Amino acid sequence: MNASSRFRSLFCVAAFAILSLSGAKADEYRTLKNSAGKEIRAKILGVAGDKVSLAVEGGQQFEILIATLSRADREFLATWAPPPAPLPSTGGVTVTQINEAIGHPLFAGTSLWTNKPEEVATRLQWPRESKTAIGESYRAYPDAEYRFLGARPYSAALYGENEQVTAISIVFANKGDSFGAGGRGEDHFIKGKPVPEGMEGVRLIMANDAETISEKLRSLLGDATKQRFGEGESRVEVERWDWAGHSFLLSHVPDEYVSLAIQTVAAADNRGNTARVSDAVIRERARGFIEKRDNGDVVISNIPMVDQGPKGYCVPATAERCMRFLGIPADMYLLAMAGETTAGGGTSVEVLLSNIGSDIKRKGRSFEITDGELKMRDIKKSIDGGIPIIWALHSTKAFNEIANERSKSRKESWESHKGIVAAAAANPSLTTDSDTGHVVIITGYNEETNEIAFSDSWGEDYIERWITVPEAEQVSQKRFYVIGL
Repeated sequence: MNASSRFRSLFCVAAFAILSLSGAKADEYRTLKNSAGKEIRAKILGVAGDKVSLAVEGGQQFEILIATLSRADREFLATWAPPPAPLPSTGGVTVTQINEAIGHPLFAGTSLWTNKPEEVATRLQWPRESKTAIGESYRAYPDAEYRFLGARPYSAALYGENEQVTAISIVFANKGDSFGAGGRGEDHFIKGKPVPEGMEGVRLIMANDAETISEKLRSLLGDATKQRFGEGESRVEVERWDWAGHSFLLSHVPDEYVSLAIQTVAAADNRGNTARVSDAVIRERARGFIEKRDNGDVVISNIPMVDQGPKGYCVPATAERCMRFLGIPADMYLLAMAGETTAGGGTSVEVLLSNIGSDIKRKGRSFEITDGELKMRDIKKSIDGGIPIIWALHSTKAFNEIANERSKSRKESWESHKGIVAAAAANPSLTTDSDTGHVVIITGYNEETNEIAFSDSWGEDYIERWITVPEAEQVSQKRFYVIGL
């Protein structure tokens, strides 16, 4: 059936529909004519290329060529735009009230999800952490006086993709930061009672934070609903409040942490179960980020930066970077809670990666641990596939000084740099120090100079540094972790 015949056929359907109105608003519909003068009354659903999608009042939907319509209708469709989506219900709670309860101008309108991440971060004064082709993040480590919903956050992160905010994650009292906090500032007393030392005090601080945040939200939005949120090892019980298309999700994991996530209602309804991104899509994206330079450098770009912050969470920060690069949502601070074996202690590489391993595999990614020497052929194979490598090493003072100098010499004179690294590789002089355990991401290589590129989770100034393979081998812990496809 050609376009004209289809239009005439649909005109008959529309004529019947007009006689038996479906109850839709009349002003949503428009009478359209084809070039032969036949009329149809329909609602415009969308315009794409040379076609317009329509729905008649009886409910039938169809597409027709715009060229078959009258000149007046073609001119109308050239300027047509879909009506604005209705604003979500606020339940009578205003933006001003929400912001006052939070203590900061988080909202400039009734939706975060249409805001640019940088705009929201500027309002909150949270500094930029990273911006790549994959997405962007902003992270703050607030001082002791900062409050959000009446409680002190230790880490606050905002995430965005495609110039839109996607989520906010805030960690309050936790066993890593709050241990031994009983004698510190106003934490010394809670509701007039002294806070004991040790884990007993941590529990009291956590309970107080959870109660404070809950009361702030409850006073505005009513009683919370309870549900499970997250996947695998990260699944927790949360209290949930919805407001204007946003879900506030408060979790209090006993002896671990108190956190607040702000997500879309759809994400909350889906209980935090994110859609698995196919291997093919991630593989194509990762390989598309391989940068080959004229000097022989081969480097993976667009790996998100995560600043490990004052706690020195190099392991969870590095894990988050690789996970997000390969399409797995993660939050460094919450990963740290999974890997922290003792209150106030450091992060165990083995415990952390063991706990998140099931989540990584559930998302269709492999996770491999290998031991051995640094070999250019192994590094080359991984980097050429767009897969970064997590490397455990001893980050000594001498090692960092050399890496910093190499970054300068590469920029100043390439020929001179090649001479420097050739001499260093022939006679490496680094030693290990058991107190300087660290993990970084191997992100590239240069076969000619026998160098590898690595990235520390110390902020955007440390995205790319270089060291020769023989020097790297001297400080290596000979253990590597790869989240792959």
